[in-house]
Amino acid sequence: MKRVVVVNAGPRKGHNTDTILTEAAKGATSVGAEIQRFDLFRLEKYTGCISCFGCKRERFKGHCICRDGLTPVLDAIREADALIIGSPNYLGELSASFRALYERLIFQNLTYNMEKPSCNERPIPVLLVMTSNAPEGMYDRLLSNYQQTLSRFVGPTEVFVSGDTLQLDDYSKTDWPWSMFDPQAKKQRHEIVFPEECRSAFEKGENLVKQIKEKEKFNKA
Repeated sequence: MKRVVVVNAGPRKGHNTDTILTEAAKGATSVGAEIQRFDLFRLEKYTGCISCFGCKRERFKGHCICRDGLTPVLDAIREADALIIGSPNYLGELSASFRALYERLIFQNLTYNMEKPSCNERPIPVLLVMTSNAPEGMYDRLLSNYQQTLSRFVGPTEVFVSGDTLQLDDYSKTDWPWSMFDPQAKKQRHEIVFPEECRSAFEKGENLVKQIKEKEKFNKA
């Protein structure tokens, strides 16, 4: 059975990021994967990389030696067959929780060696999910940078974006009018387009596991 780690770097249960990740996980499960899920906002206290350089010592290579709430997540990813990780976009970046894990995940494999820049000898496929209030395509450059780095230090990475998302079920309950966009149009998009994105996320999770199995069959042939 293939083990897929799912990491939610968003704070709100039942909202956009959580929902998309849940559907991707269902897709992976539908073809026989075992899911191990982490919600970063519900872990014990943790930090981003503290630049201790402990992972640059031979006996710790590929392992972040900082022990905190992220340690079980990093350990699980290291043993997984695939990674699905998602975050909302806040102020033009992925969430601070995502960044903390990202720093620790990447830096532990960075060697600063030109001939072999990564010490990760077991790359796994990654599905990176971003949800955003902004239109799709607005953060293509940001996501391209994440995709390249994750592909280099974790494994081949695919990006999935859900844009123009619904932030609140009822915008009228806020203390001032959100005139930057049309709340009714967002509600309509959430009812019509978002379910399609959920179905697409299901298929992404399903295909992620299928590709792993196909690769294994090819390698054994």
